[in-house]
Amino acid sequence: MAIYRYLFNRYGDLKWWPAESAFEVAIGAILTQNTSWRNVERSIENLKKFELLSPEKILGLDFSELANLIRPSGFYNQKAERLIIFSRFILEECNGDIKYLNKLETADARKRLLLLKGVGPETADSILLYACDHTIFVIDKYTMRMFNRVGMGWSEKYDIFQKNIMELLPHDLNIYRHYHALIVENSKNYCRSKPFCEGCPIAKICKKIYIK
Repeated sequence: MAIYRYLFNRYGDLKWWPAESAFEVAIGAILTQNTSWRNVERSIENLKKFELLSPEKILGLDFSELANLIRPSGFYNQKAERLIIFSRFILEECNGDIKYLNKLETADARKRLLLLKGVGPETADSILLYACDHTIFVIDKYTMRMFNRVGMGWSEKYDIFQKNIMELLPHDLNIYRHYHALIVENSKNYCRSKPFCEGCPIAKICKKIYIK
């Protein structure tokens, strides 16, 4: 929580995840795999332009048309297939509403998402946290990198890393949302693959501060 406070004092509420609906959040979580958020925004803008951000509309598109619309996010054929699978899941198993997942226990909702082709732990947890109000912490490369550098690198295994972080934090939805966004922002500015430590808000407690 000390790290959280340092980061929040620097960046404040980053209003993340940017989206107009829970379904849009989920689409963004799938599209952001292996690409930058700016590319995802361009793909989502294409879908919005033609009012296609619903499972029904996505399933009504020709495959090639959908792939072309999301081309900016890369791996567009692969991601088009995943959007179709996810949209079918929402219609057939969630009564057409992603918020159906809110009613389930977190473990159950997560298990159902992980059964979908192309949905791994990070994508599933992003959907659960930001679209479905489940209090679960998202682990990504930024999170692992930052906590490793401050001397809290428990494991390279996703679920173990996540369990250890969640045991140290209050079980609070907003803190989880803010914290993940703050980690991503700080990683872009300072805690990069090659760290830029000068001016970093957590430099005082980082184990690798100013190591060349």
